[in-house]
Amino acid sequence: MPLVEELGEREIIEILFKCLEGMPDSPVPLGDDASAVDLGRGKLAVIKSDMLVGKTDVPPGMSLWQAARKAVVMNISDLAAKGVKPIAILASIGIPRGLTKEDIEQIGKGLNDGAREYGAYVLGGDTNEASDLVISCVAFGLCEKRQFIRRSGAKPGNFVAVTGLFGKTVAGLKILFKEVSAPPEMETSLVNAVLTPHARLKEGLALAKTQVVTASIDSSDGLAWSLYEISRASHVGFIIDALPIAQEVKAFAEARNLDPTDLALYGGEEYELVVTVKPRLWKRAEEALKKIGTPLTKIGIATKEPDLLLKIKEKTIPIEARGWEHFKMPVL
Repeated sequence: MPLVEELGEREIIEILFKCLEGMPDSPVPLGDDASAVDLGRGKLAVIKSDMLVGKTDVPPGMSLWQAARKAVVMNISDLAAKGVKPIAILASIGIPRGLTKEDIEQIGKGLNDGAREYGAYVLGGDTNEASDLVISCVAFGLCEKRQFIRRSGAKPGNFVAVTGLFGKTVAGLKILFKEVSAPPEMETSLVNAVLTPHARLKEGLALAKTQVVTASIDSSDGLAWSLYEISRASHVGFIIDALPIAQEVKAFAEARNLDPTDLALYGGEEYELVVTVKPRLWKRAEEALKKIGTPLTKIGIATKEPDLLLKIKEKTIPIEARGWEHFKMPVL
């Protein structure tokens, strides 16, 4: 029998899904970014669970306050992608021996600050002894049923767009792991992208209200993998012709002889929104984000053919189905 290291996280999830009995009339299928229960009268109760583990999710240089805050942001980012406002957080904490009273206070403050940053409250949870730091959060929110954005609604001809630029986090991780160095001003920007991520909640809520977004996902597993997830759920392909690479990443890649395209596509931990939009209503989505000070950047188009392709000048190359995946990636 294959070991989990051979299976990888995504195949493990598929095995678990096959063991579960689906809830009748569930408004959201298994495998989307969040789960939901239909409350009637056009309302959904939306639930999301995500787990932070020390060895795989806390790089060198990340404080316990930052780790606890990140555990909250991870969950809120998925609600943001669905167009759901978070209300409450539950946090279950596995605590390894050797932590101090001050360490526990930093975890508690990080949880609280992360939740309050997005208008939610931590209502409680559970604690237990563990061999590694574990912070598992459950986020709860409410939304109008008609505004919930699934992964599965993209259609051929839809525009593909993102809320930000890519590559900074993987560059920051290379610096934190001392694989490479960077000038101080560049290092600060790249490292902060890793240590203090931000969920695009205002953007997700604004886009949901327009009802012109057909599919949405957050980019925490990398831009390439996010595109593949929408592709599989919606049965479309993509042609990406304007890869959104941060300027710092281009400079970093040039100085360190790295490929900026790889950094932008195959990183992760960025928590941007990747969305598809009805083309005739593009301006409505663009204006909705402009009002809150965020550009919505068109990067490509959805296609009937299932392939994912990147156009760079005169070349067209396939986008690989890879990104962050537990069990197949080295531990931190």
